[in-house]
Amino acid sequence: MSESSRETAEGAGWGTAERGTYRRLMPPDVMRISWLDPRMLWAARNGVLASWFGDPTGRTRARWTAQRAAAGAPADKVIRRSDPDRFSFLVVGDTGEGGEPQYSVVPGLLKAGEGTSFAVLASDVIYPVGSADDYADKFFRPYQDYRAPIYAIPGNHDWYEDLGAFMRVFCGAPPLEPESRPRPLTRAWPHSLLWHRPRRTDGQHLDEARKLRSAPEQQAVQPGPYWAIDAGPVRLIGIDTGLLGTLDAEQGAWLREVSRDPRPKILITGSPLYVDGEHHPCPIEGGGTVDDIVRDPAHRYVAAIGGDIHNYQRYPVRVGDRTIQYVVSGGGGAFMHATHTIPRVDIAGVTEADFRCYPLRGDSLAFYSALYGRRLRLRRFFTLSEAEAAAVVAGRLGIPLTRSQRTAARVTRRTRIVASLLGAGRRPDRASRLRLPVRKIHTSLFSPGSATYSPPFFKSFLRVDVSPESVRLRCYAATGNRAQEIEPPVEDEVTISLV
Repeated sequence: MSESSRETAEGAGWGTAERGTYRRLMPPDVMRISWLDPRMLWAARNGVLASWFGDPTGRTRARWTAQRAAAGAPADKVIRRSDPDRFSFLVVGDTGEGGEPQYSVVPGLLKAGEGTSFAVLASDVIYPVGSADDYADKFFRPYQDYRAPIYAIPGNHDWYEDLGAFMRVFCGAPPLEPESRPRPLTRAWPHSLLWHRPRRTDGQHLDEARKLRSAPEQQAVQPGPYWAIDAGPVRLIGIDTGLLGTLDAEQGAWLREVSRDPRPKILITGSPLYVDGEHHPCPIEGGGTVDDIVRDPAHRYVAAIGGDIHNYQRYPVRVGDRTIQYVVSGGGGAFMHATHTIPRVDIAGVTEADFRCYPLRGDSLAFYSALYGRRLRLRRFFTLSEAEAAAVVAGRLGIPLTRSQRTAARVTRRTRIVASLLGAGRRPDRASRLRLPVRKIHTSLFSPGSATYSPPFFKSFLRVDVSPESVRLRCYAATGNRAQEIEPPVEDEVTISLV
């Protein structure tokens, strides 16, 4: 088995390792996304409009589900598969930027995904706005050699064009009939006036793109943007959290109903319930939360996996006499969200001894320090070696070095200043009042987009192996280096008993 980032710096992808073969899979004219581009931000404006003038996704989602029901989709939205009692599937979150980070995941995914029955894309299938024109190079091309069906739940970016392309690709749905525009000067009028909508010519080449994944064993049609899958001894439930990370009342009622099934369950959601050391239970319109449903012992949830945040995190939360694994898995291809900004974890009984993340905080800080050094042309000041970054993070959080065989690098005043400027986490008892705003500015405004086109990328995906006795969940790394393509390293692993 190849070394992981928890064992060596080389396992994390640092050094002069041979670059992987992923670039051969890419189209020659790939358009890279930059979230610092005002045109990109303007195209993705619907999330802001929804928070200002009201979120229309509940109403639009209800129209989509009604259309699918009229077309013969099962009323309970359950996909009933014929998988045996022992089978495996993949989970890949936040995939579709279309550049080097996304394609670097593919070789390792195909390797580790051998023998899996299907895959699930968890949130943000297509960036920046879920356009049908982007599906060729951001979905069909990268996964053309994965010889099994792919299901998906949408993220907020897939909703930026009212989910039209997502429904067309994954549900075989024709466009919705247009709604009448609201009258001027009403509350909904600014929303309608400014709302981003797809181009009239969008998706003209979608049928041609489908040929890249046209084999019979690759085909699947799901009943809508949210669904349940009965596979072997478990039920998977995928929910659609729309633009703002909430559930409408209709979907909430469905979730309560499908959760009553006696099988053990795994939730897959676009908005993680535990992330960055915080609890986000996901409110349901009309009352209650998604996490209330997950925690109910009668529902037998064993894990809740969410996308949206572009890294890997795991929180084993004790609920009564059982442990639920709350997982963030959004490292499938979009820009990397920092892990070094996560403060020392102490939530719901989960401490640093239990918490896992990828990339490691030190690797995340080293990655961002090099990025800022290039951007600001201050490489000598900003750039930290991976050893320096690991040492300063360990000191700030009061935790041991993660790579046990390494001796600590000297922590200097410069490394402390850089760590503070880049929002590195602290222990709660030592947290500065300024830390949270600095962290939010850093992670929201200055995220790198696809500003790095060379390894290590610190991408990840999950393989889940199911048996009547247990669920084995493994997080695999994809750095972009050849060694990790040939034998993807396991960064984290947990086995959940079903007995």
